[in-house]
Amino acid sequence: MFGKIVAVDETLLTGAYECELHKWGKEVVVYHDFPSEADDVISRIGDADCLLVSFRTPIGKEVMDACRNLKYIGMYCSVYDPRSCNVDLAEAERKGITVKGVRDYGDEGVVEYVISELVRLLHGFGGRRWKEQPTELTGQKVGIIGLGKTGCMVADAFRLFGASVSYYSRNRKPDGDAKGYVYKSLHCLLKECDIVCTCLPRNTYVLGREEFALFGNRKILVNTSVGPTFQVDALEEWLKDNPQSLYLCDATAMGNLAERLSGIENVLYTPYISGKSEQSVERLNRKALRNLQEFLSGEK
Repeated sequence: MFGKIVAVDETLLTGAYECELHKWGKEVVVYHDFPSEADDVISRIGDADCLLVSFRTPIGKEVMDACRNLKYIGMYCSVYDPRSCNVDLAEAERKGITVKGVRDYGDEGVVEYVISELVRLLHGFGGRRWKEQPTELTGQKVGIIGLGKTGCMVADAFRLFGASVSYYSRNRKPDGDAKGYVYKSLHCLLKECDIVCTCLPRNTYVLGREEFALFGNRKILVNTSVGPTFQVDALEEWLKDNPQSLYLCDATAMGNLAERLSGIENVLYTPYISGKSEQSVERLNRKALRNLQEFLSGEK
């Protein structure tokens, strides 16, 4: 059992799972907002030995140095690699702090967002139409950048609707190849596809001025990542120079750029988190609690 468990920010911890935490910690403190400064984070954690945190609050060396009792950090989000993680994984390892993340909890909602928004846009169901005539996803040339779990699920959905699916990834994906998804270089994919969806870990930037120039006009870029996958100036220039092109994203993909981008006419911004359905929150909490229990079982 932990001496003190602190959920330092809005982890989407629900009431039933918050009650469950009391079985695993002598003291449980839960916050439902986001601390703005490192000092606030340190103050909230205090002498806790278990920290629960979302993808938004940075937990770096300064925090870990100050909170010396920490031995477990449970992340209420996916952990792909150190570059995309808000917890300093290398520093945690040096200090002997175990860090566990959660995967495969919000992908279904993300897929539904991508397909539903594109169907509305292609047909004009929402009052705005991509081309002069209504079009279907059938036969559309769709490119997926990043064929991980989310990218695969998005690709599968496009194929179900009859789209022609290509992908670009740092490495070829045998599972994608087996499904008939065509691997292309990034530049070829951008030139040949009309709809491109980026499904990448946070802080992975693949689109700059050269890439947007290749992408061209009357194209649709959809982002399912946490924050931008592009150079922001380059995106703005592309949207200005190509008024028939569109950028689609939800609140997670928009990150902290809402004030800058949401007023641009060809940015279609949905100010909601597509992976925050009732079912995804349930999966997130269940898997995060299982991680915590497994850590304690291993300790014993």
